[in-house]
Amino acid sequence: MEIVVLCKQVPDTESLIQIAEDGVSVKTGSIKWIINPYDEIAVEEALRIKEASGGTVTILSVGHQRVEKAIRTSLLAMGADKGILISDPLAENSDALGTAKILAAALKKIPYDLIIAGQRAVDQDNYQVGSAVAELLGIPQISQVIKEEILDGKIRCHKAIEGATVVLEASLPALFTTQRGLNEPRYTSLPQIMKAKKKPIDIKTLADIGIDPELVGDRNAKVKVKSLNLPQSRKAVKIIEGDSAQEKAAVLVKLLNEEVKVI
Repeated sequence: MEIVVLCKQVPDTESLIQIAEDGVSVKTGSIKWIINPYDEIAVEEALRIKEASGGTVTILSVGHQRVEKAIRTSLLAMGADKGILISDPLAENSDALGTAKILAAALKKIPYDLIIAGQRAVDQDNYQVGSAVAELLGIPQISQVIKEEILDGKIRCHKAIEGATVVLEASLPALFTTQRGLNEPRYTSLPQIMKAKKKPIDIKTLADIGIDPELVGDRNAKVKVKSLNLPQSRKAVKIIEGDSAQEKAAVLVKLLNEEVKVI
């Protein structure tokens, strides 16, 4: 089975995020970059399917040249067979639809039976790229999967909804997105990282995959960032002191009346 996993490099959520001078982007100089956690779940599931049924796992990503190192040291070291990175200045600042157009164009040039993607990227949280890729390719898509089974020419997926679990089937080729609980991604070892250095990664431009630059990038983005602002700082929490519950309650009522003015 030919499996392609869509991956994105995102800022570590523990990094200090600062707004750049232009007011519409963030400073990237001190950011630690990681593979999107939901995409790691997607890679792990692809590897489990490969181990059970055979085939290959290809990583497909759009992004900066630095993503090549992340693909190699993280995802290929996990056990993926090869990587494809679409890196082109003309693709920078693409919105979700633009990114999906690039990924779909690249997918049309490689064989695949199954495409797996994280349900969302933790930097923008738009939940759109996977669904848009499936739509552009004209294949079925199932989102937020917590369990999957490969059947004869089909895939059966379980997805959680509020208060229940839905079981859906789709003919292959298909795309599904991952949810936490599907699996626990494996750790990589130093020997695996060293072995991954010999695995191939193809770096391609928009011209290589035959997509018009005017269809993607900041020029054609349907969604544009007008400004970024940090959350307003909150007042420090006030601890109510007292020797008894009654005394604390009296102080609380006084504060709510005189300072907060809600009673």
